[in-house]
Amino acid sequence: MEKKRLEIIGMSYSQSQTGAYALILGEVGGKRRIPIIIGGFEAQSIAIELEKMKPSRPLTHDLMKNFADTYNISLKEVVINKFVDGIFFAKLVWDQYNTETEIDSRTSDAVALAIRFRCPIYTYENILTEAGIIFDESSKDTKSKIVTEKKFKKNKYEDYSLNELNIMLKKAIDKEDYEKASVIRDEINRRK
Repeated sequence: MEKKRLEIIGMSYSQSQTGAYALILGEVGGKRRIPIIIGGFEAQSIAIELEKMKPSRPLTHDLMKNFADTYNISLKEVVINKFVDGIFFAKLVWDQYNTETEIDSRTSDAVALAIRFRCPIYTYENILTEAGIIFDESSKDTKSKIVTEKKFKKNKYEDYSLNELNIMLKKAIDKEDYEKASVIRDEINRRK
């Protein structure tokens, strides 16, 4: 079965489950998107790596990457290989000394690792057909449809200076409050 490559389009708060997030993966070169409900910890881990933030101590996915690097194990690819009762399943395809091994994984963990290893994420046509959503092309920007809840709130950091924001960002990272750090980083980037 032919694999279809996916890319991360965005993340938003889940409208269907409290405390959860929707990770949106899109078909590379296509219009279909698959929304995957993930937990807060995994969403935080994915966001931290996407935003190139450096936590003061390694998160679980960072630890896994460090472990694999130490023992010459590379993550070759992630494949979202099943969709059963609304739940996505994934496998990690590892390579060590030209020996390939597949390990089952939660999709959220697989994506968090794929970002760290800079490896491709794939799925199959039948999963895109069953779970995929096609966005309206009349919209000028498909990505703009995926909006985080924080864009609807008044930005409480807009009254601070850049220097104050940088100090607050460092403190938030040191306290491992990555959600707050992400919002502060967004405000800093908005001003650039």
